[in-house]
Amino acid sequence: MLESLITSKTRLRLLIKFFINVSNAGYLRGLASEMHENTNAIRKELNNLSKAGYIIRDETEAKIMYKANTNHPLFYLIQQLVRKHVGLDKIVEQIFSKMGEVSKIYLIGDYANGIDSGSIEIVVEGNNLNYDYLNHLACKITKEIQKSVRIYVEDNFEGNGLLIFQK
Repeated sequence: MLESLITSKTRLRLLIKFFINVSNAGYLRGLASEMHENTNAIRKELNNLSKAGYIIRDETEAKIMYKANTNHPLFYLIQQLVRKHVGLDKIVEQIFSKMGEVSKIYLIGDYANGIDSGSIEIVVEGNNLNYDYLNHLACKITKEIQKSVRIYVEDNFEGNGLLIFQK
């Protein structure tokens, strides 16, 4: 979806990194290593995004850290676009249709850390959940959004993850 609007793959990866989870931050060399890109390509896009005000440069000691600018007027819109691009909207919608009593949904793994790996991991927390439908759902969503989807069920999830729904 966003590939036709944002033609720079590096820029798209950076938007996913910073906007899927507001707590994600990074510095130039770390981002270049994480995204398997050269530092010049990352630097160029970081400069473009920070000049536009979408991300914030935080200079501390010898490093410049970057993170999403949550005060930007378009922050929530960009975050929604990124989450829709990744397919989180479809996953949440499908889970609720026939899943049972869902209380929370967490995004874990690479995408929670802002890494566009193509493998989405979701933890569903709740009571009386339909496990048969869960297995069918993961396959169905994988075909729809063209990303690998793994769904785990927990009675009470205590790990690290991005809370994307709470009842």
